[in-house]
Amino acid sequence: MSAEKLDKSKTLFLRKKHVGPSCKIFFSQDPIKIVKAKGQYMYDENGQRYLDCINNVAHVGHCHPDVVQAGAEQMGTLNTNARFLHDNLVLYAQRLQATLPPALSVCYFVNSGNSRNLCPPLNRSSEANDLALRLARNFTGHDDIITLENAYHGHVSSLIDISPYKHHQLPDAELRPSVHVVSAAPGGVHVNQTVHSRIHPFVYTPTSELAMLTNSGGGGYLGTEIQNLFQSSAQAPSPDVYRGRYRADHPDPAAAYADDVRELIDRAHEKGRKIAAFIAESLQSCGGQVVPPAGYFQQVAAHVRRAGGVVIADEVQVGFGRVGSHFWAFQLQGADFVPDIVTMGKPIGNGHPMSCVVTTAEVAQAFASSGMEYFNTFGGNPVSCAIGLAVLDVIGKEDLQGNAVRVGRRLSDLLEALKRKHPLIGDVRGRGLFIGVELVKDRLTLTPATAEAQEVIYKLKEEKILLSADGPHRNVLKFKPPMCFTPEDAELVAAKLDPVLTELEEVLGLKPLDVPNVGKDRSKRTLSDEHQQHHDGIGAPHPASAPKRIRKETNSRITPAAD
Repeated sequence: MSAEKLDKSKTLFLRKKHVGPSCKIFFSQDPIKIVKAKGQYMYDENGQRYLDCINNVAHVGHCHPDVVQAGAEQMGTLNTNARFLHDNLVLYAQRLQATLPPALSVCYFVNSGNSRNLCPPLNRSSEANDLALRLARNFTGHDDIITLENAYHGHVSSLIDISPYKHHQLPDAELRPSVHVVSAAPGGVHVNQTVHSRIHPFVYTPTSELAMLTNSGGGGYLGTEIQNLFQSSAQAPSPDVYRGRYRADHPDPAAAYADDVRELIDRAHEKGRKIAAFIAESLQSCGGQVVPPAGYFQQVAAHVRRAGGVVIADEVQVGFGRVGSHFWAFQLQGADFVPDIVTMGKPIGNGHPMSCVVTTAEVAQAFASSGMEYFNTFGGNPVSCAIGLAVLDVIGKEDLQGNAVRVGRRLSDLLEALKRKHPLIGDVRGRGLFIGVELVKDRLTLTPATAEAQEVIYKLKEEKILLSADGPHRNVLKFKPPMCFTPEDAELVAAKLDPVLTELEEVLGLKPLDVPNVGKDRSKRTLSDEHQQHHDGIGAPHPASAPKRIRKETNSRITPAAD
C-alpha cells in the first residue's frame, strides 16, 4: 500500500513553492519520492525498493519496531521537560556514560529547536556542538577555536564559523571582519596577508591542501581570489595521509600534522589571542572520510591543553559503534586519548531529534558556577530518552557493532578488489561501516574525478542503490549505511559498481595497469584494528581530464552532500 498523499509532481511543486531554495534535494534532475522505509531499504511511491547506503541517521535500521514501540508507548504515557524527575532521563544518562571513559561522566541532553522559529527545524546535532563551544569558552575563559580544514560541525551561526566545508564555494560577499589567512603548502606555512572572510576572528583553521589544489607547483601562496573563494582563515590541515600535506611515506605524519596545530597556537599567542578549544570529528565525514594517523589526537591534545584549551570530539556521524571495533571513533586512537567534551547526535535517536553533550565533572561544575542556568525545553524528555534506550538495546541485542566489523570488512575487501581492477579508484579507507572510496583520474597526481563520482551516483541510482559523494572535491564515495547492512548488500553494491567504473574508464581511455604500489605503508593510518586499514596509493599515468560527454552530463547534476 502506498503512503503517498500527493502526486509526485504536486509534491515537487509545493516543495519548490514553500521550502527554502537553499534546501537542496538528492538527484535534483529526477528526485526520488520516498514514502516508507524499513531496515536498510527505502521505498518510493510506486513500491520500488532502494538499498540505502547513505543514512547513518537510521542507525539501527529504518523504522526499527523496538524503537518505534518505545517512542509510541512513552508518548502515550507522558512527555514533559527535564525539570521534573523522571526515570528515563537518569537511566539513559547512566547507560550512555557506561559506554564512555569514566572521566566523561556528565551529560547535557539537547534536542529542542531553541527559541528560533525556522523552517526547516534546527539540526539537533548543531545544538550539541554549539553547547560544546559554550562549555569550552566558559571553562577556559578563552575565546579562540581551532578547527580542521574541510570540517563541518553544523549550521547554526557559531558552527558555520568553524565549518570551512561550507565556505568552499561561497562568493566574496557579506563578509565578517578581516582575519589573517594562513596558507600552508608543502614548502612550509606562509602568513600572507589580511583578507576578508566569513570565518569568525576567533576561529583558527590552518590550510594545507588548498595550496596543493590551487597551485600547480604544490607550493607558495594561495592567490587572493582563491582565498576568497574558499572563505577559510588559518585552517589546521586535515590529517589526511592520502591527499594531504603529510602522506603515507612521511616518517611521522601524526606528529607533523599535530605540529601544524602547535604552530597555529603559537601564532594566536603572538596576536594576544588565547585558545578555548580544538574541535574535530574523530573521523572526518564531509571532509572525505578521512582516517587520521595513529597518535594524532594525543599530540594535538597535549599542545591544546598546554595552551589552556580543551579538546572536543565530534562523534555525531561516527559514534554508537559504527566503526565496529569500538563504540566511539575517538577510541580508535587508543586508551590514552580521552577528549574533554564529546558531542553526539544523528544515530542517537535513530532519526528521532535528539542529541547530547558529555563532559567531565570539572567542565560541568565550571558551567554551573557561571551563574547562568542551562535549560533546554525538550532536552532529555521522557520520549527521547525512551527512544535512546531502545537504540542502545537494539545495538546490543542484534550485535550491530559486531556486524559493523564483519560487514565492514567484507565491503572493504570487495572495494579493495575493485581498486586493483579499476584505475579510477585511488584510495579505499575507513573503519567498520564508515568507508570512503576516493576516485581520481591519475593515481600519481591524484587529480580528483569529481564528474565521474557524480556519474557513479546517478548510475547506481538507476540500479536502485542510493549513495552519495563528498569531500572537498566531491570525489569520495561515502558508505555509511544503516548498521543492519548485510554481506549480501555489500556484494550487491560491489557487483553494480564494477560495470559502472568499467564504462567510465572506457570513455576516459583508462586501462588497468599492473604497477607497483606507491607509498604503500599502511601503518600511518593504522589505529587499533589493522585489518580494516586500506591505503596503497598505486601510481599510474592517466589523462588529466574527463571527456566532455561525462563532464556535460554530470557537472549540472552534482548531488548535495548527505550530512
